[in-house]
Amino acid sequence: MYYSSTRDSSIRLSASQAVLKGLSDDGGLFVPSEFPKLSVGLDELAKLDYKKTAFTVMKGFLEDYTDEELMACIDAAYDEKFDTPEIAPLVKADNAYYLELFHGQTIAFKDMALSILPHLITTAVRKNHSDKEIVILTATSGDTGKAALAGFADVPGTRIIVFYPKDGVSNIQKLQMITQKGANTQVIGVDGNFDDCQSEVKAIFGDAGLRDLMASKGFQFSSANSMNIGRLVPQVAYYVYAYGKLVENGRIQPGDMINVCVPTGNFGNILAAFFAKKMGLPIKTLICASNDNKVLFDFFKCGTYDKNRDFILTDSPSMDILISSNLERLIYLSADCDAEKTASFMKRLSTEGKYDITPGMREFMSDFVGEFANWDESSKKIKDLYDKTGYVIDTHTAVAAAAYDKYVSETKDDTITVIASTASPFKFARSVLKAIDKKYEDMEDFALIDELSKVANVDIPKAIDEIKNADILHKTVCDRAGMKKLVLDNMGL
Repeated sequence: MYYSSTRDSSIRLSASQAVLKGLSDDGGLFVPSEFPKLSVGLDELAKLDYKKTAFTVMKGFLEDYTDEELMACIDAAYDEKFDTPEIAPLVKADNAYYLELFHGQTIAFKDMALSILPHLITTAVRKNHSDKEIVILTATSGDTGKAALAGFADVPGTRIIVFYPKDGVSNIQKLQMITQKGANTQVIGVDGNFDDCQSEVKAIFGDAGLRDLMASKGFQFSSANSMNIGRLVPQVAYYVYAYGKLVENGRIQPGDMINVCVPTGNFGNILAAFFAKKMGLPIKTLICASNDNKVLFDFFKCGTYDKNRDFILTDSPSMDILISSNLERLIYLSADCDAEKTASFMKRLSTEGKYDITPGMREFMSDFVGEFANWDESSKKIKDLYDKTGYVIDTHTAVAAAAYDKYVSETKDDTITVIASTASPFKFARSVLKAIDKKYEDMEDFALIDELSKVANVDIPKAIDEIKNADILHKTVCDRAGMKKLVLDNMGL
């Protein structure tokens, strides 16, 4: 197996080289030349714990990592940083199974991959005899930033720079980032939205002159976004794990189909479920749930990707995205891995803000269904689910749950469904409690945290306790035009 760029099929890298590079020089994303098949039977998945499941899945994609190297990365990632030995519990509530992906140190699903990515990268450095300092450059819509900072803080041979939309994340998300310790960390607020942050980061990655200058000074860029294949592959594992738990609990028989519903912004999380399906996991339908920024809903409905629309700030900020970068991988695969064709689509997106895919490509994507839920619908779902079961979900998971209800109503499909629960409700306590009862609207942030603990009957996560009295360490703010200079300043260039 090798990894090619979605925009240049002549590029062939090993897995470790692709992980180390993060993003191709041409702006493309790395895609495997083939999809490995699960090396164990579906009945055997029920016997595997999370670490063994992760090894089984990741070994197929990361072929040039030895078994010992990969297992060492997994052991270092999925340890006491998670507040449950299950790592990703599967909880039944009402008519679906919620895959809780928020039990890591920053209480969001990004921990599932960003706990292991630093180990994959540092192993890749050794394997490829790199003498460069790795500069992790990342744009975040809220959760990736903190998870990446926590993963790379004080990791030797690395430094990390995170850009976030200063008015486009929750207060808790912001506090988690700007209180981050670590001599190698820098967090920068941007006057703009996530797409501004992400587009400029990609432009900086694609600056050939800057790459050459960095190389001459002993630096190399890499990415912690799901644009990095080392971020995406670990996410495949938790869908396989969820299937194994359903078999173990007798909810399905090996070989039975399931549906997966994912609250979607940058498209990496649901793409990981698609990769799991390509490995042989029996997934029937991939329900792509969008919030009011429903660019993906419209895309799957009509085959046109059009970012020319108002950008809406919502109560599910990690989904407030109009340029879903990981969709490029699906475009490439659906176009018969035609890199030139994919590059033309991406050029149109850059110059015209839209592109139309072919009927054949739409047929390739027929396993995907687009749904969306606005805030009123998502808010109502939080309250209804709590009133009915006592289970509390965050605002992003609520988008998926409300969208799933729409899907069932429209299709009458009663296939057992796993909903990716992507963040702890404590990250968005104000919005969550406001949905449950308007009386919480005017309470102070950390008073809301205490109240949510009582309402949900769940202990306050350590990640929240840590930021209550933490010092603000990162105060830099810039506009998009100033981002590159701050990157250069960080490296002393």
